[in-house]
Amino acid sequence: MDLDKIYRNTPLNKIPWNYETPPDSLVDLVNRGVIKPCKAVDFGCGIGSYAIYFATEGFDVTGIDISPSAISLAKKRAIEKGMKCNFIVADITGKLEEFEDKFDFAYDWELLHHIFPEKRKQYVENVYKFLKLKAKYLSVCFSDKDPCFGGQKKYRETPLGTILYFSSKEELKALFKPYFRIIKLKTIEIRGKPIPHIANYAFMERK
Repeated sequence: MDLDKIYRNTPLNKIPWNYETPPDSLVDLVNRGVIKPCKAVDFGCGIGSYAIYFATEGFDVTGIDISPSAISLAKKRAIEKGMKCNFIVADITGKLEEFEDKFDFAYDWELLHHIFPEKRKQYVENVYKFLKLKAKYLSVCFSDKDPCFGGQKKYRETPLGTILYFSSKEELKALFKPYFRIIKLKTIEIRGKPIPHIANYAFMERK
């Protein structure tokens, strides 16, 4: 699915993953001081709402997304809000050999279910490569326990036309454990349009 086409042709309030405000689970990490202002990267940043939030909290933030249209909007919105963020167009399942930055914190929110299993190893290796030793990483993706978009299938098509992959905790453990120490892996409810979703929440530390 051409995500850039979605950003070009779909009203922002109709894009299911697009919100103006950050999710409670991200805000909670900041409010409790689990993640303090540092150098952070948002994988699959979209129009930059969450990256801009972190910038307002004193973080040095880079947002990466495959969609040029989303990144263009993110840059514009950051300027409008008077916040300094670095936004980059890139395929985060590619080699990303041109990037040399190292970060203290990375997160992907509702991104991993857009990445199919055959590309996930390369993606996680990229996250690993971007992070400093003992840096923290949060990944939140749809659980295979979620009843939306047709029930129990692993691959499900959404009304927007995207195909998503719904993961089990066991799959995520196998994916992350070679690279990260899993601090917390749990099932949570996250907001959705029009109804909430069941998601896997994985909070980790780079080995």
